[in-house]
Amino acid sequence: MDTNIAEPYLLTPGPITTSITTKEAMLHDWGSWDADFNEITAEVRQRLLRMANAEGTHTCVPIQGSGSFAVEATLGTLVPRDGKVLVLMNGAYGKRIGKSLDYMGRTHVAIDTGDYAPPTAAEVHAALEADPSITHVALVFCETSSGILNPVADIAAVVKGAGRSLIIDAMSAFGALPINAQLLPFDALISAANKCIEGVPGFGYAIIREEVLKESAGNAHSLSLDLYDQWQYMERCGQWRFTPPTHVVASFLQALKEHEAEGGVQGRLARYSRNRDRMVAGMRKLGFKTLLDDQWLSPIITTFFSPTDDSFDFKVFYDALKARGFIIYPGKLTEADSFRLGHIGQLNDAQVDGLLEAVAAVLDDMQINLNAG
Repeated sequence: MDTNIAEPYLLTPGPITTSITTKEAMLHDWGSWDADFNEITAEVRQRLLRMANAEGTHTCVPIQGSGSFAVEATLGTLVPRDGKVLVLMNGAYGKRIGKSLDYMGRTHVAIDTGDYAPPTAAEVHAALEADPSITHVALVFCETSSGILNPVADIAAVVKGAGRSLIIDAMSAFGALPINAQLLPFDALISAANKCIEGVPGFGYAIIREEVLKESAGNAHSLSLDLYDQWQYMERCGQWRFTPPTHVVASFLQALKEHEAEGGVQGRLARYSRNRDRMVAGMRKLGFKTLLDDQWLSPIITTFFSPTDDSFDFKVFYDALKARGFIIYPGKLTEADSFRLGHIGQLNDAQVDGLLEAVAAVLDDMQINLNAG
């Protein structure tokens, strides 16, 4: 494989490597109030609802900014000032939900299971039984700090049975993992353009049960992050309230079309799962160990323990891989040195093979043999 490439592959959970045609879709300038751009926004919203089988029950509200903007906007819009959120934490992004709630002055409690294990439905049931003042439960679908897939369906059933509201951060899951709003009882599901649909960064979106959104007027702590107001404005005139990331939205529509052409969610899941299986097998053959057992590995990203060899330096490892055309992701664990390899974006067998060749070459240069002894 030729490693003298001008643009490295991104093995991260977003931004990710995008297709040439998705990039080319950004070459046209759009008027943010123009009818042609309004049609793009409407089609994007409709396609996302269809992907979630949420037409007729939910609405899709996009919001400018990164995925974290969309998460905070959804929490701030749907959770009333006197609400109380049970946050399920098993990594950095669950903790970020808690921090966001602190900033906006919403009361919350947590079930924190650490870096290695998912929260369980039984734990959630017990917490809701013990505290009737809890109004909402917030859960990360795929906790990308570890790569773990949480048992969303089981937890959703418990939350529904307890009569509480479920908000799912599906940032790194939506578009690659099956989500059916008619079978999975959630009030809001959040993602962003630059994840499994393979667009570029610039906006996030929430798929929200319409009857719940209608009741949220006046909850928001921020004008810019008020999804109720954004929704009302879009429904009335088809426009974003404030300047939208026009090029990003147009590019995302192209990415949605390519997602559909690949076979939709099932097609993308198949490719990402193959990337994971080949990557994990190859890294283990080189002597690396995964943080998680196979049953918890997601098709989105995998966390590997850093070698304990004294010669290993992550920055040297990172820079050497970047020079060979691959950008990896540092670890985000609280208790162990690690790094992460993403499986999403425009990656196929050739890129996975190239990465494994590059990792082997860098270990040789660093004089590290993880299989020695």
